[in-house]
Amino acid sequence: MDRREFSRYSLLAGAGVLAGGKAYGDASGSQTAAYYEEASRKLPIRQFDVVVAGAGTAGVVAAIAAARQGVKTAVIEIKGYPGGTATEGGTALHSFYNLWKAFPGVKKRQVVKGIAQEIIDRLMKVGGCTGHAEMFEHYNYDSVCTAIDTELYKLVAFEMLVEAGVQVFVNTRVVGAIMDGPRVRGAIVESRSGREAFYAKSFVDSTAYGDLAAYAGAQYTEPNDHAVCNSVGLGNVDVDKYYEFFQANKLKGQLARGMRSGQPDQIIRVGADTSRIAIPHFAEAAQAIGLSFITTTVHDNYFMFIKLNYKMPVSPTDRDAVSRAELELRRRQYKAVELFRKYVPGCEKAFIARTSPTLNIRRGRLIACDYDITHADVIEGRHFNDDVFVYGFHDMAPGLQIANGGTYGIPYRALCVAGIENLYAAGMLITSDFRAHMSTRNTVCCMGQGQATGTAAALCAARNIGSRELKYAALRDALAEADVYFES
Repeated sequence: MDRREFSRYSLLAGAGVLAGGKAYGDASGSQTAAYYEEASRKLPIRQFDVVVAGAGTAGVVAAIAAARQGVKTAVIEIKGYPGGTATEGGTALHSFYNLWKAFPGVKKRQVVKGIAQEIIDRLMKVGGCTGHAEMFEHYNYDSVCTAIDTELYKLVAFEMLVEAGVQVFVNTRVVGAIMDGPRVRGAIVESRSGREAFYAKSFVDSTAYGDLAAYAGAQYTEPNDHAVCNSVGLGNVDVDKYYEFFQANKLKGQLARGMRSGQPDQIIRVGADTSRIAIPHFAEAAQAIGLSFITTTVHDNYFMFIKLNYKMPVSPTDRDAVSRAELELRRRQYKAVELFRKYVPGCEKAFIARTSPTLNIRRGRLIACDYDITHADVIEGRHFNDDVFVYGFHDMAPGLQIANGGTYGIPYRALCVAGIENLYAAGMLITSDFRAHMSTRNTVCCMGQGQATGTAAALCAARNIGSRELKYAALRDALAEADVYFES
């Protein structure tokens, strides 16, 4: 289904809501050789001020930010818990700080604060985070490592949403959009309770796949320029012996120390480039299954993330291709455990302790917004007259770094979905250039985007205006009051 047909399907679904017809559960309709046409039906309507689609890394923060502005907020999440890629796909949260260690004389500063830092504070209280642990080796990639307990992150995020007054709808997915010209009037959602229409004044798409934006008829492409993965957690392992293994093989790599099992100054991140390892068949076998040896941990005897990558031949919006990829990734997980048991000291009795319920993506649909952040914007550290926060990490370092250990700004217009009056995109949906996207797609940048879009959506809803009518000064003041950092 191409974009035009996808949007037409969505609009027809929305038209059915407005036209009335058969009740939910009625199977009557018409059929041809190629298509079955559903009968129209009446859907119950729920009214909100702001609807956030997706309670992932960006969506959690967006929903909290919106609700704290005093507006009625709903968040829709397909899984049974919030958290998204932060809990399933990465090896740490990148990055709350500028890359000061790679640039002697540059001042260390925390450049992402606000709700993102509140989440870390809450995790620290329950033993679910290493803190912003300083990197001691390979710090030209990142100056800190912030590792989290994935299960406690889900709990903390859920509690913070509820405490903020967000109405949380888990096990629910967006399946259509109701349009009124260039405005989104509502999102059609579906769960085991049936189909419903969620009306609102402002919307945020943080689904990772750009589902709501696509249903709303936004312009998008599907670059398919990143591998997908399914990270595995390994139990019954020894992170200290893991580091010693790399040292013994003269493989200098990443090292960070922080809180682990309640004790400070413990190894919490370690890794190396094993393509140079001299053990026969080991590096080749790891490369064949897309295995990355970088890991983090909050607990003794546990590797939180061991990443298995797989480059799909088509976009991860293709259901049938994803079905094949899901099986392939789980086969790779099994092979990875075999490699650890055979070759890595301290991992002889390793076992799979955690997997994600579905594969994780780095990009699905790329949603066209009013401004497209460029590679030069990022590495030259450019700022804009409508910055909504700043960021200082690049996932292609040390080859690509933000100039002089500085930051670049995320402009407000980069989050406004082109051609639609009241819809924002947050997370990995923005930025067309692969190199720039290797910065903006990272978890802490997504959190910052969430706070910006959630706040903006709430301000627009309260004023009954569209996203482009919102005065930047009002948004900037609201963000600054919520402890969002801006470069002076």
